[in-house]
Parts: sequence; C-alpha cells; structure tokens
Amino acid sequence: MTNEEPQKKWLENPMLKPRVEKVTVNMSVGKSGEPLEKAAKVLEQLTGQKPCKRKAKKTIRDFGIRKGEPIACLVTLRKEKAREFLKSALKAVDNKISKERFDQYGNFSFGIEEHIDIPGTRYIPELGIHGMDVSVTLSRPGQRIKNRHRAKSRVGAKHRLNPEEAMAFVKNEFGIEIT
Repeated sequence: MTNEEPQKKWLENPMLKPRVEKVTVNMSVGKSGEPLEKAAKVLEQLTGQKPCKRKAKKTIRDFGIRKGEPIACLVTLRKEKAREFLKSALKAVDNKISKERFDQYGNFSFGIEEHIDIPGTRYIPELGIHGMDVSVTLSRPGQRIKNRHRAKSRVGAKHRLNPEEAMAFVKNEFGIEIT
C-alpha cells in the first residue's frame, strides 16, 4: 500500500480518516514520597494537567515496593492538548519512530529518557530529571460504539485501524520518519 492510497480513501470517506483519540503520559518512579511528588510536578509542568497516582499491584521485596504503595503518576490528554504535546514529544525523539512501536490496532508508544529533551522545557534542579513513556491511541470515527455503555456493538474488521494506515496517518499529520 502506497502512501497516497490511504489519503485518497480518507478524502472519499471522512469516516475512515484516523484521529488521535488520546495521549497517555506515564512516569514510573518506583518509590512513593518525595521522588513521586517531584515527578508529578514535572508532569504537571509539561502537560498543564494534574497527574493521577498509580499504586503497585503487588509486593516486590527486592525493589522495596509494597502492594498499594503509589509508585507512578500519569496524565491522559485528549483533543488539542494531546496533539500539541505529541508534536513536542516527537521532537524529543528526533521525529523518528520504529515500525515495531506500532501494535496491531495502529496504536504506538515511545519513551523519552530525559524530560528536558522536550523543546521548551526548563531544567529545575530541585525537581531533577525524569523519563517517561508516551502512549498514543489512534482510532476512526465510530469507534465509540464498542466502548459505550448502552447499545454496545462490534466494529467490523474493515473499519478497524491497521498499522499500515496508522503509520501513513502519523507520517502525514506529524511529519515523522518511520524506520
């Protein structure tokens, strides 16, 4: 499938054009207390939203983690905030993503080792440097029918997003290089 074929399909039928459903930014610290609070402040500074904390699912004695202890924080961005954050986060990885980062439904994820790699971010010595995982969920209009509470229905195989179309959309929309 060439790069022009999906675009032609999307112009003929706008219900087939993919869109960014949400961007989830996760900072896993592995400790509760002060390190987690610092990571939450960095995440709030980057996204403009208050992060929610995630708790450990089980105890791991070797790492000093107890079940129920908060060890990570995450933010879910939607609509325009998601697009703006994604553009700047992709610049941190030099606008390059590997093919292997895409799953079978067209979603993709990538990691950023240091948050100061994101353009426009200031380094604050009191907060330190943190890494993060960015997960992007892509979908087509009409995907809501499988998640809604009332009158759930299945999405047909022809309407599901596949990795090739997702890669073409990301190339066109954000100008990234897929290796």
